[in-house]
Amino acid sequence: MRVLFVGDVVGRPGRKMLALHLPRLIDAERPDFVVINGENAAHGRGITRKIAADFFALGADVITLGNHAWDNKEAFDLLAEEPRVLRPLNYPPGTAGRGVAVVEKGAWRLGVVSVLGRSFMSPLDDPFRTLDAALEELAASGVRHVVVDVHAEATAEKEAIGWYVDGRASAVIGTHTHVQTADARLLPGGTAYLTDVGMTGPMDGVLGMRRDEVLARFLTGLPQRFDVLTEGPRELSYAVVDLRPDGRAAAIRRGRIVETPQAEGTYVPPEAQAASASPAKGSTGSPASGASAPEAGAGR
Repeated sequence: MRVLFVGDVVGRPGRKMLALHLPRLIDAERPDFVVINGENAAHGRGITRKIAADFFALGADVITLGNHAWDNKEAFDLLAEEPRVLRPLNYPPGTAGRGVAVVEKGAWRLGVVSVLGRSFMSPLDDPFRTLDAALEELAASGVRHVVVDVHAEATAEKEAIGWYVDGRASAVIGTHTHVQTADARLLPGGTAYLTDVGMTGPMDGVLGMRRDEVLARFLTGLPQRFDVLTEGPRELSYAVVDLRPDGRAAAIRRGRIVETPQAEGTYVPPEAQAASASPAKGSTGSPASGASAPEAGAGR
């Protein structure tokens, strides 16, 4: 089984990047399942019904959210009605929506779990013990392949969760910080791990937001509205995880697609730019961008 995980989609630039490149990426990678983090998809703040429908039409099987899950008023009904859109599981009991989805294609079944970290974020229920219960329930129902989206600020918390569920989850993919990390690896128990998959959206802001607004917040200490940057180069960040039939990971690799606008409506890939150091359009990164077990192709 192969899973394609796309990092936090930020605003209209991220949605445009996804619409342009996700179909090509699916054709190139041929994943069995596609998971997209869409918590910043609506102007950087949550998701709408239409955006979720667009993502599913592009090939998403599951959409995960995070701390911005409730920023858009449509989210309450969407989460109550659409089982493939997940808010973090460790919200208190009685919260609208769900944090676990199981999707099926042919003989394959994939469980997806979303949890929110607690370090430097709003306090919620314990993600560690929340995962204990979710993974136990999935295993009891015969779901062997499980991907966990850890939407968290602190690297240490993400790593700790990765080690905590090693051998019980197929993959732990971090989201939220919008910067792709270079630590894709296979843990000893068979869990694929990446601290943060990165974002899909504008590159020349601060985490996808306008620089001037973010700088004003840092320089003055005053509250400041952050808007999505609408111009400049864009990226699509993702990870590809290959899973064996027994649920263990065989390989994980990270990738980025980068485009730079040269003129209105025209985008030229980085390899066409003499002075660019960006990865080539469609590149999945260098061999150092991932990790494989000896039988890296097993379980497709």
